[in-house]
Amino acid sequence: MNGEKNTPVPRVLFFGYSEVGYACLEMLLNRGVNVVAVFTHEGEAHETQWYRSVPKLAERHNIPVYTPASLKDPQWTELIEKLQPDLLLSLYYRNMIPERIFSQAKLGAYNMHGSYLPRYRGRAPLNWAIIHGEDHTGVSLHVMEKSADTGDIIDQEKIPIGQQESAGDLTDRVRNAAVAVLSRQLDALLSGTAKRTPQDHSKATYFGKRTPEDGAIDWSKSSKEIFNLIRAVTRPFPGAFTRDPQGTPLTVWWAQIAELSSHEHSTAPGTILQENPLRIRSADGALTLTDITRPPNAAPLKTGERLSALQ
Repeated sequence: MNGEKNTPVPRVLFFGYSEVGYACLEMLLNRGVNVVAVFTHEGEAHETQWYRSVPKLAERHNIPVYTPASLKDPQWTELIEKLQPDLLLSLYYRNMIPERIFSQAKLGAYNMHGSYLPRYRGRAPLNWAIIHGEDHTGVSLHVMEKSADTGDIIDQEKIPIGQQESAGDLTDRVRNAAVAVLSRQLDALLSGTAKRTPQDHSKATYFGKRTPEDGAIDWSKSSKEIFNLIRAVTRPFPGAFTRDPQGTPLTVWWAQIAELSSHEHSTAPGTILQENPLRIRSADGALTLTDITRPPNAAPLKTGERLSALQ
């Protein structure tokens, strides 16, 4: 024996979900990180489960898994006190983690947010970025604070968005960028030496949670705005939708911006200009709906009829 003391292995408490959560947990386990517990979600009923399962990965490694609907109950604070975390990591965990929980991590608590902060703080940042026609998004690893997504930046990476790309098209790049950022900062996080850069709060934007109902198409908007909504919420998300004159829903998975003929300029937004392929009037032009879903018993659509944004 050389008389040197063994350095304690940091105890990491992991909060994560979706494909980013899975890939980051997988990387941590491959690096031999001591993950003492995993907090994740059961999943929401309306969601398509296109991503790999965080709880199943944790269970394969004999890591305790917890799926509380909320962390406000004192039992979770008490449990985490017993776990004695050195480092807390949140990777696409959807619930706010109370300060009384994240402040217990001796080496700090860090969150991976799916935007290039300080822009697009809040929920569903990738979807919101596409809705607003942005040419890039990103991932940002930042210090966890009481308010969401406001803490100092540890590291971040930009991800370009093509003008014909959907949110689903970007999932692999977002996942890979998140793993890359966490991987290159991991040693610094575990040693408590990560460098911090304050956010410029004057440039911050914030957007809230999205629901399937937010996919309703408003035909009085421009073709570009409508197309951005369609590509932001198409598969694997619930899709954009409209309703026919009978009130039957029509889900729009993809479209192309189209021109108006000379006699179509006087038509109202939402008017069916052509039946096959289905071409619909917008505020400044038209869209050809190239991938749609309708109930099998829905009445045929006719030129001159109007689609509705009513939910």
